[in-house]
Amino acid sequence: MRLPQIPRRLGTKGLVAAGLALVAAVVVVLVAVNPFGGGGGGETRLVTIAVATDNAQQAPVGTLGFPLVATRNTTRISGPDPIADAAAAALATHPPAPAAKPLQAAILVPDDDWQAGIAASVLAGPPTRIPVLISGHGSAPDPTAQALAQLNPRGGGASGDFAVYSTGGAAVPSGFHSGELHGDSPAEIANSIDLLRQRLTKSEPEHIVVVSSDVPGYAMPAAAWAARSGDPVLFSGRSQVPSATLAALRRHAAAAVYVLGPDSVISKAALTQIGRVSATVQRVGATGVVQNALFFARYTDGSFGWNINDPGHGMELANSDRPLDAAAAASLASSGQWGPLLLTDTAKALPPELRSFLLDIKPGFATDPTRAVYNHLWLMGDATAIGGRVQAEVDELAELAAVGNTGGQGASAGGAAQPGGAESEPSPTPQKGKK
Repeated sequence: MRLPQIPRRLGTKGLVAAGLALVAAVVVVLVAVNPFGGGGGGETRLVTIAVATDNAQQAPVGTLGFPLVATRNTTRISGPDPIADAAAAALATHPPAPAAKPLQAAILVPDDDWQAGIAASVLAGPPTRIPVLISGHGSAPDPTAQALAQLNPRGGGASGDFAVYSTGGAAVPSGFHSGELHGDSPAEIANSIDLLRQRLTKSEPEHIVVVSSDVPGYAMPAAAWAARSGDPVLFSGRSQVPSATLAALRRHAAAAVYVLGPDSVISKAALTQIGRVSATVQRVGATGVVQNALFFARYTDGSFGWNINDPGHGMELANSDRPLDAAAAASLASSGQWGPLLLTDTAKALPPELRSFLLDIKPGFATDPTRAVYNHLWLMGDATAIGGRVQAEVDELAELAAVGNTGGQGASAGGAAQPGGAESEPSPTPQKGKK
């Protein structure tokens, strides 16, 4: 068993979040399915999403949706459910640039199967870049159908003739040649997805992540890492490892296995079972879904782990009550500003542990803000998932802050001086962040 390397938390301090960003009770957000025109006669089609927000009276913002949709350092995918979030994220990460390669395939997971969504996230990153979309059992919901029409996966290449893969009976819109990934349990579906990953990439994984099939909040952070690394996600029960998971582990016997979550969700007995078929097994995690996600974000062990212990990163934030948002965010974690999935367990307040983490990696500059590193967070879901007040605080914690004497730049560049001459917390030390 290898010993992990847990970096010491940086001692940086930053600014206390100030001010409120209250928004209208219902904002109509337009998620462009064809944002650049083209297609049938150049018409632009839109998916309209009604977004519930914190307060109707104090700061109405109209149909543009600011500051709920975007602030200085946050961008919200403001769907009322993970179906809409996955459709919007797929479009955001696969824009129809003139020189872009045609999308070969997409994968559909059922709207009642968060396990399939997390397992399928391994396909969302390079080299396959297969977006994860969410469908029903009888028919595909409009956001999914419209996103697929715009993405227009064509099949071919490593994917063969299949333009769409489906798991667990997820309905595929007509007009797409599709293939079904079989499995009657989370472990079996994850095994089928890993076999597909192996066929498409023709490569062996360096690591495997085993997560709980029963407690979604502890499994969610694995989706972003799978997309970023290509490491497959497999499932275990509390004390029993399913035969399909053991079969996949035997297939990749040389891969190091990391079990995500505390003993309360995957026991020592389960680790012992895994150790019988795998070269190395290491537990990664902490008690509490928020704390577990943060531990994983900070963790590093050789080439495994995000190692987010300094500023200069992208991140995603989701509510642990919406586990399929982890699959929706997978493409965001492995493109643009790559980074881990963080979690909140409430829409109304920023958990103190998450606030401390964001404060600890808050970016700063000494002389030139244009040469600094920056943090950016994607927020998954409307204000019923992550409230407007939480977004305002996250934005302030991610804002670049002036450090030391900047000749009066502080208030405009990072807000080092607080309104009314209030004493501020120590500013962060400028550092070079890892991209």
